[in-house]
Amino acid sequence: MTATPQPTHSPSTQRVSWEVNQHIAVVYLNRPDKLNGLDRPMFQQLIQCAQDIRRDRSIRVVVLAARGDSFCAGLDFSAVSKDPWMIPRLLLKWPWSKTNLAQQIAMCWRDLPVPVIAVVHGNCFGGGLQLALAADFRFAAVQTRFSIMEMKWGLIPDMSILTSLTNLTRQDIAKELTMTGRVFSAGEAHNYGLVTQVSPAPLQEAMVLAERLAQQSPDAVAATKRLFNQGWKRGEWSALRLERWLQYRLLGRRNQQIAMKNGLDKSAKEPRPFGPRCR
Repeated sequence: MTATPQPTHSPSTQRVSWEVNQHIAVVYLNRPDKLNGLDRPMFQQLIQCAQDIRRDRSIRVVVLAARGDSFCAGLDFSAVSKDPWMIPRLLLKWPWSKTNLAQQIAMCWRDLPVPVIAVVHGNCFGGGLQLALAADFRFAAVQTRFSIMEMKWGLIPDMSILTSLTNLTRQDIAKELTMTGRVFSAGEAHNYGLVTQVSPAPLQEAMVLAERLAQQSPDAVAATKRLFNQGWKRGEWSALRLERWLQYRLLGRRNQQIAMKNGLDKSAKEPRPFGPRCR
């Protein structure tokens, strides 16, 4: 494990801060006094952060974490009460857009062409959980508490949960967690398939994975993310067509050629397995 990344550039804002080191962007939800509750500036700045990262071609991995005692306690209803236009603005979708603002806060991370690793701790409720589920991997502190809490307010989860939860767990588990809105532990989340790893040091574990991913061919990693995000649960014909198309796009590209050369060089240095010679 290397030292904690020092920012090479840090476009910090009131709600979100981030830093880049060795091709890894570490993004922090930065509203600790409100348990990183989601108000309109938080929505806007998280989306803007994802857009800025997409434009930075040097970034190969994103680690999404939070400052303070919780990852995200969900929608900040005190902010909603002070801003009557917040909910309409969250739910409005323009005809040319795939998402409304509420959905985009999660989809902007799912749609990034680089892997995203969420590091969660404390409370991970409602919209905060949907944000974490949009990541490719989730590392949770041992004492993390989770809840699909929208039922408490007489609502359904609507921040893109059907693009994430349905691929991670069984339908009956998804229904039970959503219909009850109950709080469940990190261990339960891992058993349900919602968490990649439970750890006493989740940020350190996430950085180990981030550093390993950053060493791979960025084109191949991006294609792998697209392969599984778009191909998971497709029919056979469609899935096989997607595999072929993504592979054709990789072959012969500079990063693929470098990876091939490195792989051949490494293989040449490895001892040959003992066994009968071929005649």
